Amino acid sequence: MFRVRSHSSPLDLLLLPLHRWVWNDVQRRGRKLLMFAETEADGGRDLARAAEVTRDGVLRRLYLRHSEDEQRHAYLFRTRAREILSTAGPADGGFDASFLAPGERGLDDLRVGQPEDSLLAFLHLSERAAAGRFSVYQSVLSGDVRTRDVFRDILKDEAFHMSYTRRQLSRIAPRTQGIRLWQARLGRLWKLYLRIAIAVAAVLGTLLLRVQYFVLLPVFALLAKRSARAEPDGFATARRKSPLTSQY
Repeated sequence: MFRVRSHSSPLDLLLLPLHRWVWNDVQRRGRKLLMFAETEADGGRDLARAAEVTRDGVLRRLYLRHSEDEQRHAYLFRTRAREILSTAGPADGGFDASFLAPGERGLDDLRVGQPEDSLLAFLHLSERAAAGRFSVYQSVLSGDVRTRDVFRDILKDEAFHMSYTRRQLSRIAPRTQGIRLWQARLGRLWKLYLRIAIAVAAVLGTLLLRVQYFVLLPVFALLAKRSARAEPDGFATARRKSPLTSQY
């Protein structure tokens, strides 16, 4: 078995039982593979664009190969997802658990046009994180050999992506490579914080709306009914305290 388990984050290893629960559901497994396919395809397009704008011939060839790999990954994920969903029965609209199994999440934030060393640092950390996650996902899919084989195949490419981005970062920025890696780490932490904040805000917003609907709205409806019972039926003419006067 091809192993890159050493790159898995401590959090992913700690949440191994939750990962196993996420991937145990067949419908959820198919939907997540489709999400991974979309992310990989978007990353491939961005890398093709990076190959167009770079002035470094070596990086152009590597970016193009990386782009082709991402497109192939998208095809593998999409094909396997369709096979799973075609035999899984109707969708139940269940919980996708995207936060627990985000896949190659970094590539959806790829920004073409940034300095070459910053781009390489970003790609290196994104591929490293993806390799760690895919290794964990592969380990929990003992009952789905074909999906495990898809992850095993993709992990071989991830190892190359990690290797070439690190080597090229050392070549492009030998003195500042450490700084660029730390900047990329801080950027990933900030984006992770934003994702968590958005998720928490969405949960709180949903909870607040439900409280308003099930708690406050019935109270206002009850008060409105009590007020309506105090009103006379039909039309009522307003009484004037004094007759109208006019100078005409």
